[in-house]
Amino acid sequence: MRGPNIVLILADDLGFSDVGCYGGEIPTPNIDSLARSGVRMAQFYNTARCSPSRASLLTGRHPHEVGIGVLTRPTLPDGYAGDLAPGSATVAELLARAGWHTWMSGKWHLSSDARTPQSSWPTRRGFDRFFGTLAGCSSYFAPQTLTRGEEPADDAARDGFYYTDAIADEATAWICDRSDRSDEKPFFLYLPFTAPHWPLHAKAEDVEANRGRFDAGWDRLRADRLRRLVDEGILDPSTELSRRDPSQPEWDEAPDKAWQAGRMEVYAAQVEAMDRGIGKVLEAIERSGELDNTMVIFLSDNGGCAEELPIGPLETFRLKDDVMQGEASTEAAMRVGNSPAVQPGGADTYASYGVPWANLSNTPFRQYKRWVHEGGIAAPFIVRWPAGGLEGGRVVQTAYQLVNVLPTVLDAAGVTSVDFAPQGSSMLPALRGEHADEATLYWEHIGNAAVRRGRWKLVREYPRPWELYDIHADRTELHDRAADYPDIVEELAVEWQRWADQVGVVAWDRMVDNAVNAGQTPATAEE
Repeated sequence: MRGPNIVLILADDLGFSDVGCYGGEIPTPNIDSLARSGVRMAQFYNTARCSPSRASLLTGRHPHEVGIGVLTRPTLPDGYAGDLAPGSATVAELLARAGWHTWMSGKWHLSSDARTPQSSWPTRRGFDRFFGTLAGCSSYFAPQTLTRGEEPADDAARDGFYYTDAIADEATAWICDRSDRSDEKPFFLYLPFTAPHWPLHAKAEDVEANRGRFDAGWDRLRADRLRRLVDEGILDPSTELSRRDPSQPEWDEAPDKAWQAGRMEVYAAQVEAMDRGIGKVLEAIERSGELDNTMVIFLSDNGGCAEELPIGPLETFRLKDDVMQGEASTEAAMRVGNSPAVQPGGADTYASYGVPWANLSNTPFRQYKRWVHEGGIAAPFIVRWPAGGLEGGRVVQTAYQLVNVLPTVLDAAGVTSVDFAPQGSSMLPALRGEHADEATLYWEHIGNAAVRRGRWKLVREYPRPWELYDIHADRTELHDRAADYPDIVEELAVEWQRWADQVGVVAWDRMVDNAVNAGQTPATAEE
């Protein structure tokens, strides 16, 4: 039997508990179906931020090693290139050499130049076909850098264009075209959605379908999500709910409740649109008769995002997206920012759901995207592959991170002849229910750092001191044990530094000082 098709689906800024099979109240029937007939991981970790996570996912290496330590703004000579390093083979390049079609539809965000074709573009990193955006987030109705192959795409000029739908429609067309031609080669499809990253843009009918869903407020909904996470077998019944973000009021005391609930309704509509697109792709594969021998992986690139818009001065923030610039970006035409005066959803708005709802998205954890506490790096991770011996409904408790994905894909594909050694090992034994030893896991992003070895996780929020948590007993990181176990703190800190030196982590203090001396802002608000 030939190798399996492989579909790698990446959500953008989706929190740990947003989808139904991870405790969420947002309807996600297609993602939930993958989980019920596949395997979920309870302790899978990403890399806290968009571009670094994508770099690690596609190369099997830590992002600092492959040029994407922060985002795609170059910070050389004392920093990172902001481009996917030319010597780092991607999963698409490896599978293409082994005889797979390689397709990508969605967001790239691994090139410092998103306008001019260069060596870090997807078409030059192993993908036969590419449709999507080269830059980070953008309008869902008029996305900047929309590209097909290496040429600008004018799809957004069509009536009714919505980027999430377009990503799924393009991939579905490729699958149907292959089926019509009775093509025997397996395919690898990378499907990185921008949903549900801000701006809060959704079709009116999808928003309307979510009216009232969040009227109970963030306090009640966080408690409900934790209960369902326990019922699903993702979290232990002893798991404590982290306290509400201290910057936010109790829901009962919150002003502008209709506007607050409306923000989350649009976010939910974005998630539902992504789920619908995933269903369309899976239906096309099922019609081809190949769904059981297709490995489908679903995950998110970081935890829920607590950024309130605009980030920085409004006039500066407008420069990040074409749709906010020029004559069309006057206050009357483009309403930017998070305030009750801006009810998000439409193409003339540019807003985010902010701190309180990101706190819900990351239930039961604390912290958010950018941080390496559990709220920033804990991700939903689902794999379905019946022909590969994955038993439906299993929940795996073994801890893994992004560097394990590429080895898992190559293992499933039977590709053993590769000219590099990824940082991680295959997860297939654990996914099949076999015993697997846990490796030590490491993180660093803009000075935030962590190392996890077994039950112990050492973590710090830059520039604060190290904290130590017993993750087996305290997954929500509520009880710092650093003062009780100073020897473990010292041992893990030394181990983290050894890893940081090995993979080329550049000290964040140095990068900040260099940016300030050059009259620049550190590259932290680029998405």
